[in-house]
Amino acid sequence: MSFEKVKVYAFVGPSGTGKSYRAQMVASEKGIHFIIDDGLLIKDNEIIAGESAKKAPTKIETVKHALFYEDAEKKPIEKAIKKYKPAKILILGTSDGMVQKIAANLGLPEVSDTTYINQVATEEEMQTARHIRVTEGKHVIPVPTFELKKDFSGYLLDPLQIFKSKGIGQKPYISEKTIMRPTFSYLGKFTISDTVFRQIIEFLATKMPEIYKVVRTRVSSSEIGTSIYMEVVVMYGCNIQETLKEFKEKARREIENLTAMNVISLDVVAKNIYVPGSD
Repeated sequence: MSFEKVKVYAFVGPSGTGKSYRAQMVASEKGIHFIIDDGLLIKDNEIIAGESAKKAPTKIETVKHALFYEDAEKKPIEKAIKKYKPAKILILGTSDGMVQKIAANLGLPEVSDTTYINQVATEEEMQTARHIRVTEGKHVIPVPTFELKKDFSGYLLDPLQIFKSKGIGQKPYISEKTIMRPTFSYLGKFTISDTVFRQIIEFLATKMPEIYKVVRTRVSSSEIGTSIYMEVVVMYGCNIQETLKEFKEKARREIENLTAMNVISLDVVAKNIYVPGSD
């Protein structure tokens, strides 16, 4: 598949120097809406194709995935490029050779313009980024947290929103990003105890007068997310259907906000009704 009309830009820098953090800025300054970074095709702030290479189990697999060697990784990206017909694409890579390989493997033209990390970041900023990568195993991906939850449940750390003015008379850009720790991180797998979910749920129950208490919580987690089942006792006289709906919405929202986990299902059942004075 060939895309001769696409103008290919590159953003190059060593691993851990802050490329992904600055990708949206570089793209914005060059009028680019499409970015290829670590196996993902990103349009503005939305992932439109691909699966992040950082989900791969080993460092070697991560590199192979990011280069689009396999048809399973390559085809969705090619299909999306064909569908959206971008005029420009920015490819991120650790070297000129890596970016050229990505372009060639996807059938894109040769790189016509390259920006190097030292052109947009100071040595001090790059050293800080390297330190965070080495000591904390954190990576930035230039999309909002919710865009990655399905792929990275259990690995997301912090959402960021970057707002920067580009000067008088120029339109500012807002770039949402997600800090995450990849599956292969030597710092270990990121997990959240079931007790954390129970404590969040029980705390929320104390803030809702219609819920007397939570009597049972069952949590099951998998690679794609977390499923939660709750049994509660509701207060006599409340609208049970509305109470359960409100509690379910609040619980999902708070759990996702506080843990960055992808809640794939959340069920609340009224097991009993509490009548004041019946103790």
